[in-house]
Amino acid sequence: MRKHHAVMILVMTFCVPALVAARSGPAASAAVAFGQQTGAQPSSEAVSPEARANLIKKIRSALLKLPYFGVFDNIAFELQGRTVTLLGSVTSQHSQTKQDAERAVKRIEGVEKVVNNIEVLPPAPLDERIRQQTYNAIYNYGPFFKYKNNRVNPPIRIIVKNSRVTLEGVVDTEADKNLCTVRANQVPGVFSVTNNLQVAKP
Repeated sequence: MRKHHAVMILVMTFCVPALVAARSGPAASAAVAFGQQTGAQPSSEAVSPEARANLIKKIRSALLKLPYFGVFDNIAFELQGRTVTLLGSVTSQHSQTKQDAERAVKRIEGVEKVVNNIEVLPPAPLDERIRQQTYNAIYNYGPFFKYKNNRVNPPIRIIVKNSRVTLEGVVDTEADKNLCTVRANQVPGVFSVTNNLQVAKP
């Protein structure tokens, strides 16, 4: 029986046109953006490498076009055969994005099943304050203006749950990545900062 690998994909924007980080292979413990091997799948879900790459491209494009997919939301997906599992989280203000994402992916030719595991973050005034202040600390910081200007999908995603900040997306350099952690940690009320930012290859 043929084996197929699940591909975990983080929807994010680079400092060049929007791309998705995807990789097949051993599971990566630090980030949801990387592939994870799974067992054999039914032959009815078998797809060629070319078809899989095409599906990834279409799914990524559909998710990036969601009307209310904002800087405080983060969506990833796992592609296993022709089954798509949606992951990540959206704010309560953008709770409709969870359903919008599922509908958008279901319409894609070649997708047979969608499992929607996107989490809707609970409304919390403290978390909302931290979101706004973390945004200001990062995007309104002079050296980071380059990530803010003229961007429909800002490349640094700010996820806040229970006063804990997780940064997802892509930056230009390792120095920028480390500085994002410093800036987020300076926001009052932040318990911890998890930095999952990727450094874009030249």
